[in-house]
Amino acid sequence: MLKNTQQYRLVLFDMDGTLLSGRTIYVIAEKKGFTDQLSTILNNTTEPYEKSIEIAKLLKGIPYQEVLEIFKKIPFQEHVDSIIYFLRKNKIKTALVTDGYQSFANDIKKRLGLDYAFGNRLTINNQAITGDIFFQNQVLQRSSNGKIYSICKRSVLDFLCMTMDITQKEVIAIGDGPVDIDMIEAAGLGIAYRASPEVQIHADIATDDLRVILRYIER
Repeated sequence: MLKNTQQYRLVLFDMDGTLLSGRTIYVIAEKKGFTDQLSTILNNTTEPYEKSIEIAKLLKGIPYQEVLEIFKKIPFQEHVDSIIYFLRKNKIKTALVTDGYQSFANDIKKRLGLDYAFGNRLTINNQAITGDIFFQNQVLQRSSNGKIYSICKRSVLDFLCMTMDITQKEVIAIGDGPVDIDMIEAAGLGIAYRASPEVQIHADIATDDLRVILRYIER
């Protein structure tokens, strides 16, 4: 049973569909004209991490700054700014973890004033994306749903707990996709935000309003 009296010290957010109202690679694909190729990759039966490798190749040769400007135009979800402000005011650390790209995560970290950001690394040469990707996790891990993703978000949660000297029970984790399930299950409070039933069944709370987080913060 959830308790309002639990003291949480970290809120760990997914990026696409959670902090951001759009999904980065979909927006870029639409702007740069590779929506069909992206759909083909996403609909195939390979492991998610293999799809991540193929998707990165679609960006080859595009100037990084051009892609970054497209990314910056993706709006935040409602209330994100005020929620992050409230968490900072109450001395609660904030982190972002994505199976997208570290450089974009860093941009969000800077704009929102987050404490940590984790993602996969795109390589850039002569200011253009090379199409190569380096995963956040040195060793790929199979998740509880049997899939192998390009990032293990539970491992990031565990790393942050070790870094901050806190327990998993002191963490709120919020996300919307299958890649988020393991961190949602591991956290003291797992929140499925505008998520499918597949994700909701693993969460303590299913919501379409990010402000639900604030109910569980001691003031």
